[in-house]
Amino acid sequence: MLSLGARSATKTQILQSMGFNLTHTPESTIHQNFQHLVHSLSIPSKDLDLKMGSVLFIEKELQLQTNFLDNVKSLYESEVSSTDFSNPSTAQEKINGYVEKKTKGKVVDLIQGLEPLTAMVLVNYIFFKAKWEKPFNPMYTIQRYPFLVGKRTVMVPMMHQMERFSFVVDPQLNCSVLQMDYSGDTVAFFVLPSQGKMKQLEQALSSRTLRRWSHSLQKRWIEVFIPKFSISTSYNLVTILPKMGIQDAFDKNADFSGITKRNSLKVSKFAHKAVLTISEEGTEAAAATATKLTLRSKDNSSQSVLFNRSFLLLVIDRAMETVLFLGKVENPTKS
Repeated sequence: MLSLGARSATKTQILQSMGFNLTHTPESTIHQNFQHLVHSLSIPSKDLDLKMGSVLFIEKELQLQTNFLDNVKSLYESEVSSTDFSNPSTAQEKINGYVEKKTKGKVVDLIQGLEPLTAMVLVNYIFFKAKWEKPFNPMYTIQRYPFLVGKRTVMVPMMHQMERFSFVVDPQLNCSVLQMDYSGDTVAFFVLPSQGKMKQLEQALSSRTLRRWSHSLQKRWIEVFIPKFSISTSYNLVTILPKMGIQDAFDKNADFSGITKRNSLKVSKFAHKAVLTISEEGTEAAAATATKLTLRSKDNSSQSVLFNRSFLLLVIDRAMETVLFLGKVENPTKS
């Protein structure tokens, strides 16, 4: 969405760092595909509660390019809200209240430390809640079970069941992959690397790897032990995105002349916060990203899989072949 208003090297850096080859894929195609994705994921479903959306909080004095406004509304179904940033605390309260309401109270205090020079805040949010196709029985949850965090252990509630699940052991990446289905077309991948192999797994993670796992999974009887947890993580993307190649957007070289005729914008804050809950019934998850622009200034064949150390978790929409959530669980006791 930000790239719609970017120009010159600023635009190229944003799109290329996201993995798009502009020689093979026209920019218009990229936005049309996101439009299709946003629209498809917004269609109501009786099986899961999935809400996503975007909103632009714009300084009331800022004159925006009509084309930019039209595009963010038509392509990303974004809302636009006129905001008075001269009172930063009131503006911050307004933005955080909006995100908290849209994510049903899961994502709070997304934006912190607004400056009076703020010209625009872009917010994207997603809320996900679904029930397991094969839920865990709370009676079988072991309330205190050791989970390895580094060289020490913490005690966690460990859910437990024996069922037929899709499962594969990947000898190439030294990991086990368990697929648990939600009601509907959404699945969760729990990926458990062998001791000391997490870095290798993370570096190999790609759409090709996910497809390979999907094609290799086989239904079998599995005795599953998975922690019951709720985790929340915040990222300051201003320190992460430049390492990926998005640099001009954050400094004096920023070119967002496609947003406003006064070419004086740069990104000053880029925050992402994700909240994920895994329980016996299913999953509740929410994530929000905000971009702030400022004016420059069990039988014999059964197998056990025990998630008692760091693992990866992916929530995937199969119909759209889209990863909704991706995270690493290092300490389930950290909320």
